[in-house]
Amino acid sequence: MSESPEDNRDATPGQPGHQPAYSENARFYDRMTGAYQGFRRAIVDALPVRPGQVVLDVGCGTGLCFGLLLGKVAAEGSVIGIDESPDMVAMARERIEREGWRNVVLVESRAEDAEIALTADAAIFCAVHDILQSSAALRSVVDHLRPGAWVVAGGGKWAAPWMVAVNLHAMLLHTPYVRSLEGFRRPWHHLEPLLEDVHVHELALGSGYVMTGHVPGQPDPRVRP
Repeated sequence: MSESPEDNRDATPGQPGHQPAYSENARFYDRMTGAYQGFRRAIVDALPVRPGQVVLDVGCGTGLCFGLLLGKVAAEGSVIGIDESPDMVAMARERIEREGWRNVVLVESRAEDAEIALTADAAIFCAVHDILQSSAALRSVVDHLRPGAWVVAGGGKWAAPWMVAVNLHAMLLHTPYVRSLEGFRRPWHHLEPLLEDVHVHELALGSGYVMTGHVPGQPDPRVRP
């Protein structure tokens, strides 16, 4: 693709960056990606948070991580879901109402521009490659985290170059959901300089990953990675 990921993030329906999976096909998103709920669970499990804390779910989509996150922060904690797609936010809102969750807040906005009226304790980036390629989005999220806050990112990536079949499968799997595969070798490379104690665990023969790290500062000693 000739356009950079940050150029594409300004795209509107009908322009090159438009992803039908997040707009006219949003109602089918849960069904189309349901087989990967176990991978979402692995990403959430890697996030060191405790009951009562506040987590930013960046690029939350239809809210498939909400229940998993609420299981960690409990009723006294909360989740703030951020997503720029009105269709995905509408589906997330239906999920919240259906489950009766009182401690989930939705922010319909690009991550770069999200207005969050608090300082959160952690953030998660689950299968949001495009957001991870936007330095402005990452800086904005980190600015809303307290010192020492834990951050987890996970999703797809290229496996080793000789894993041709694995990489072909990864391309076919992820292309409907990303605006560009630029940076797919190390999707976390813009996020890594903003964090300390960064660790990356590869999954699925190297075609998936879970990255953990924390904002500079002392992490909460009551939680462990």
